[in-house]
Amino acid sequence: MERKASMCIILAFLGALSFATGLGAEFTRTKASDVKLVYGECSYPASPETGLGLTSATTLLIAKIIISFATGRRCCCRRTSQTGNSIGAKAIIFFLLSWITFAIAFIFLLTGSLVNNRHGKYKDGNYYCYVVKPGIFTKGAVFAVASVILGIIYYLTSTSTKKTTNSSGNAPDPNNQGGIQMGQP
Repeated sequence: MERKASMCIILAFLGALSFATGLGAEFTRTKASDVKLVYGECSYPASPETGLGLTSATTLLIAKIIISFATGRRCCCRRTSQTGNSIGAKAIIFFLLSWITFAIAFIFLLTGSLVNNRHGKYKDGNYYCYVVKPGIFTKGAVFAVASVILGIIYYLTSTSTKKTTNSSGNAPDPNNQGGIQMGQP
């Protein structure tokens, strides 16, 4: 129980850090009015948005790795329960939702971090400079928190599934001594 609580605290901290740095990237993002065109090149002001966005994506990735190793599963195809076990089915649903929200968050955060690659392009005789649209980092931060919350729920349901079922998916027999029997010859 103590291990579960400490794992949940660590994951919650990483999720909060990912959310906070994602919002920090949103608040410090470069706006179109901040970019100047100097001698045909885009001149961007110094902004920590790229670092904050990458930090948010990295902390989310670390949380995802911890969840994966804590549950001992590398793939959802591993069988741990029968199809009739609703706890095992719930764990798989949380597993899939956690990975889907992780992918969405990671794409938003990385895209937002890498859009301001300090280049522009000519289009229709005009020069355009790239800036991040409003809300990209916020969406990434919200999906990051959702991913970590779903990951924590997956971790809790998965570990409870491991303890309540044996390798055949049935509840363990309290009289079974783990396959070792005592007897007289």
